[in-house]
Amino acid sequence: MPTTELATLPDWLEVHRRERPDAVAISGDGADVSYAELADDVARLAAGLAASGIGKNDVVAAQLPNGRAFVTAFLATAALGAIFQTLHMPYRSKELRYLIGHAGAKAVFALAAAGGASPASDILALKAELPTLEHVVGVGGAVDGTLSYAALLRSEPLRVETAAGPDDTYLVLYTSGTTAEPKGVPHSARAFLGNAFRSVAELEIGPDSRVLSVAALSHLYGLFTVHLALAAGATITLLPAFQPASFAQDLEALAPTHVFAAPAHFAPLVAESALTEAHLRSVEVLCLSGTTVPPPLAAAVDALLDDGAVIQLWGMSELQAGTFGRPQDPLETRIATAGRVSPRTELRIVAETGETAPAGVEGELEVRGPSVFAGYLNNPAETERAFTPDGWFRSGDLARIDQAGYLTLTGRTKELINRGGVKYNPVEVELIAITHQAVLHCAVVAYPDAVLGERACLCVEARPGQAITLDDIRTLLEARGVAKYKWPERLEILPNLPMTPTRKVMRGALAAMLITPKTQQG
Repeated sequence: MPTTELATLPDWLEVHRRERPDAVAISGDGADVSYAELADDVARLAAGLAASGIGKNDVVAAQLPNGRAFVTAFLATAALGAIFQTLHMPYRSKELRYLIGHAGAKAVFALAAAGGASPASDILALKAELPTLEHVVGVGGAVDGTLSYAALLRSEPLRVETAAGPDDTYLVLYTSGTTAEPKGVPHSARAFLGNAFRSVAELEIGPDSRVLSVAALSHLYGLFTVHLALAAGATITLLPAFQPASFAQDLEALAPTHVFAAPAHFAPLVAESALTEAHLRSVEVLCLSGTTVPPPLAAAVDALLDDGAVIQLWGMSELQAGTFGRPQDPLETRIATAGRVSPRTELRIVAETGETAPAGVEGELEVRGPSVFAGYLNNPAETERAFTPDGWFRSGDLARIDQAGYLTLTGRTKELINRGGVKYNPVEVELIAITHQAVLHCAVVAYPDAVLGERACLCVEARPGQAITLDDIRTLLEARGVAKYKWPERLEILPNLPMTPTRKVMRGALAAMLITPKTQQG
């Protein structure tokens, strides 16, 4: 029996356990794990959690890397009808205190040791400040005061009917907080699993596919790949940690058919000509998403695929996959657009006048459909601001849609530069600046000015051994015919641009750095 659209994660897992027990469910984090073995692990962990007092509607958080434990904890939480909360690996006490407290998590999975620290111990130290937190589960070793993940996995399996239905909340994500405090985004299985179920065929994912997320599974983009794999009965292929030096070799060794990554994962390899056809021999579909994708980068990676295709995707924590390219789309649309709407999703572009914009005209992207969330967690004011009176979600993205329905993202409404009352989109400048041979990553950020209100600073992470000046960038912009009011008036050269776990530039952090910068100005 195949999976169905109106289902829960435990329903899907049971289908694969019963129909394809020996098929590989997880690969890449040590030994391969069959669907029968995964189902057994999930039943045992669920039993251990239930014995510890975890039940329906409790929030269970996880700060874990892309590994078998993450997937098992996710599915065991769902088996109990509890709500899974993801926490990104780089987060420390400040972020964790807010996120665990805001969601009201009752238990948290965390590594016993990582990078010379003990995340499980660090979260345990916050327990007195978090009234809902009862348990910390240490993964990968013993930590005094925590439950042992290994011991929980030795529990007698819990075989019960699914504790929650498709309309119950099973997941709470948090927005990335690149410019503001993260907001909680609850979702039902009907919303997100339905979105994934309807997408697998169009992404050409089947039972024999090996789906790899280079992005953290703790982020919506990474979690979407788990949903896709489970919808199809495919293999969840794991890369526990992204290491730039070994990434090309990791791709070759893991042999994924479908890769979901950010542009920043591939940009250094392409720049150094370190990526070859051999590294990507197994790849059928390679999706780039998370931030603006430079078309030359997408084209360069696509040219290395023997019999595959680069596509792009637009999604948000509030709706999962809103648009994506199809592998059979023309090359020019795959490398330059975020594709067409996902099944049953609707889009519109709204001009500054409030009217729906015609094809090809830029405006704010609004979306509605069955995967769109109902409202932010305990935040009615932000929920009210997020939706139009007629029920469309205001994405905050600037975009245009062509006559054929292909979406091109052009920026964020909050990222517009307002120079003396004249607003412009900095992405245009970024896409030109990134073509300079010395620029590895870049972002244009506003900084305050007493006369004009705002001016623009170009923040650059340079390629090793390369130098760049503000005049170099201005010469490049002049050659491309860019109006002078859009030219950056400062240049910051940074060792690394601050990025989220999904390799999206944290513009708020950059803006804070500009308060007392060491810059080139002119």
